[in-house]
Amino acid sequence: MARHGFYEFFAGGGMARAGLGSDWKCLFANDFDPKKASAYRANWGDDEMQCGDVAHLRAAELPGHAQLVWASFPCQDLSLAGNGAGLNGTRSGAFWPFWNLVKELAEDGRKPHAIVLENVCGLLTSHDGADFAALCETVGEAGYWIGAIVADARDFVPQSRPRLFLIALDNQANMPGIIQSPYAVEHWHPRRLRLAQAALSEECRARWMWFAPPVPSARNISLSDLIEAEPIDVGWHTPAETAKLLAMMSPVNRAKVDLVVKNKSPAVGAIYKRTRWENGHKVQRAEVRFDIAGCLRTPGGGSSRQSILVAINGNIRTRLLSARETARLMGLDDNFVLPKRYNEAYHLTGDGVAVPVVRWLVQHLVQPAVDLTHREAKVANG
Repeated sequence: MARHGFYEFFAGGGMARAGLGSDWKCLFANDFDPKKASAYRANWGDDEMQCGDVAHLRAAELPGHAQLVWASFPCQDLSLAGNGAGLNGTRSGAFWPFWNLVKELAEDGRKPHAIVLENVCGLLTSHDGADFAALCETVGEAGYWIGAIVADARDFVPQSRPRLFLIALDNQANMPGIIQSPYAVEHWHPRRLRLAQAALSEECRARWMWFAPPVPSARNISLSDLIEAEPIDVGWHTPAETAKLLAMMSPVNRAKVDLVVKNKSPAVGAIYKRTRWENGHKVQRAEVRFDIAGCLRTPGGGSSRQSILVAINGNIRTRLLSARETARLMGLDDNFVLPKRYNEAYHLTGDGVAVPVVRWLVQHLVQPAVDLTHREAKVANG
């Protein structure tokens, strides 16, 4: 069977493309950010990427008929750290001109068989659920079965990164039973998603499917497997800087460090800074985990950059995560070309989609559905 084609919007460095792999052919890619577009071209060539505002695109500019449209649209107005503007915000509101383009494709006889919209889980509760409902209504009314899952990158890599994937499949096809369940599945459909779905209109819930790909096996990659011995882009902290980080820890977190020091076994932990309320005051704390890293974020300030703690023979060293380590935490292989500037590389990875999550969802959900829709369309057209 010929490879299916796809369009990739809000493409960043092409992490969705990396997850889709060689079984899929990119027909067109778009991103507004010139630096991200440059990174995309460095990894995938110059042919598909068109840098610019999605609002200025027209369907006539998009080549071929894409069976899949992938859009990891901006999350800034939907995230907990955002301004709460939701889908009316200047960043996350880019969904609407993107969707106008999808409608143009359908009017041109090129309706995509599948659409995947990826974003933060804050979309579920943004504006008390109104934004999620608007998204589901809009997509469903265009002739799609709809469903959503929450997938966490920690199933595949040592990073806590839950993300919402709204998946739309052409309602002209009979969806294979292997991709759906008659009821919600806890691993993919946590309580916050079930509540959001229950609040949808009756008409919208009639289009809903509980998509349920198989649950991944236990992850076999640890944080220590991804750490560079001597990265070239970041240096080790001075003893004073390390002491300052340790002093920012709560007694509970400091006890974790003391335990690994006492055991004298090599250990690697990830340190991230968070603001906590303590005794009626905001306090910035350094929190450490020795199993997984916290969710990578774009490096808007020092608190958003994670550090690594390495304990060997009772000695503690700390430093920032290297750019390559952030890429590994997103499931990118070491052949992936990163921007040379540290902040640009961190921004690219922290703003992306985890590659193995894409691969899993496409292999076990999107691909079977698109294959079936494609076969049925060929039969219908003779």
